Amino acid sequence: MPESTEVTATTIAVGAPVATLINVFTVAPDRQRELVDLLVRATEDVMRHLPGFIAANIHTGDDGTRVVNYAQWQSEAAFRAMLDHPDAQVHMRQAAALADAFDPHLYQVESVHHS
Repeated sequence: MPESTEVTATTIAVGAPVATLINVFTVAPDRQRELVDLLVRATEDVMRHLPGFIAANIHTGDDGTRVVNYAQWQSEAAFRAMLDHPDAQVHMRQAAALADAFDPHLYQVESVHHS
């Protein structure tokens, strides 16, 4: 059986064939949990069902003022198509309303180090 090159889990490797979104939200500490719950719900209900979705990982800052969404898509085109999807737009507007600021960008892995 031929080996598949399709990525189906979060992959952090130089040259991985994925588009990685890192979106850093700044949020009031009393709204951090609400934002996390919204992002988890959006991922489960909408994002993971869209073509090209690979994975999403939601991180919280220990001081309560940051939430980071580290998500991967099969391509930049798949990511851009998600941005145009009406159901995704609803969740993105809700997340923007909860956050004081957000800073989404696509990234490529340049270096990985292990012990």
